[in-house]
Amino acid sequence: MGKKNSCLMQTVQHSEQTLKTALISKNPTLVSQYEQLDAGERRLLNKAFKPDSDLFGPITLHSESDWIISHPEPPQDFEQFFSDPSRKAPSPEKRSIYIQCIGSLGNTRIISEEYIKWLKGYCEAFFYGLTVKLLEPVPVSVTRCSFRINDNTQNLQIHAGHILRFLKKKKPRDAFCIVGITMIDLYPRDSWNFVFGQASLTDGVGIFSFARYGSDFYSSRYEGKVNKLQKVSSSDYSVFDNYYIPEVTSVLLLRSCKALVKWIDDESADIPGVSRGHSREDNVNLPKPVEAFKEWKEWIIRCLAVVQK
Repeated sequence: MGKKNSCLMQTVQHSEQTLKTALISKNPTLVSQYEQLDAGERRLLNKAFKPDSDLFGPITLHSESDWIISHPEPPQDFEQFFSDPSRKAPSPEKRSIYIQCIGSLGNTRIISEEYIKWLKGYCEAFFYGLTVKLLEPVPVSVTRCSFRINDNTQNLQIHAGHILRFLKKKKPRDAFCIVGITMIDLYPRDSWNFVFGQASLTDGVGIFSFARYGSDFYSSRYEGKVNKLQKVSSSDYSVFDNYYIPEVTSVLLLRSCKALVKWIDDESADIPGVSRGHSREDNVNLPKPVEAFKEWKEWIIRCLAVVQK
């Protein structure tokens, strides 16, 4: 993902007082509300303050490309996060998620359209209450993004930041966000090897690649490799014509189903007996996405059984 760096192996661990201040905030009103909780409620919240808590346990940093090191940010408590003007939330005027396909998702248009339908249904369930809309797929050339041949894998890559710039210009007025998807590998800058995806929360745009989730991407037989001697002009997008697009295999589906079932179990068991829905004061009244998936859990487990055979 990141550029290669020397390993340093550091551990970030916060004290109980630091965690308590961050989660309750320094606001006198919030501190007073916390102090007025009964013993049971306090005991539940206090678990988050413990340094060995599963919620906020130690974080091991393996190299200089780890997010915390490469993206330094000032400390932020809960109140600062919640009142941050750059924090985006759906509204009655902006409650649509747009999906923009960059390039093909399969070897034929019919296959690509079928995959997009699956993704649309998944997003509608996960982001329950928001409308998901599909935009017409566009070729890489329309984005005018930079691209390159990766020195390590010899596959084509497109510049994630340039794709975000394209999506920002194309973002509809009623969009909560617009997300680009592609089966072409991504890179965020010349010094980086690759990136799975990139997003701007303030602009409401994102791009994600499924390329490296395929079963043969790291194989020496991967058909997406480009001849090392081939010279590629930064303005000649014909190199993407008939470029190899890996199929969405059972391996990719298996990984997705496993992750989804685990998420359902974790979310459902989080606080037994407590409704996961938003309060009525929420301006869009969106229930937790896990509620939309619960009734489908058994079907997902059946799918797992099929793809594991």
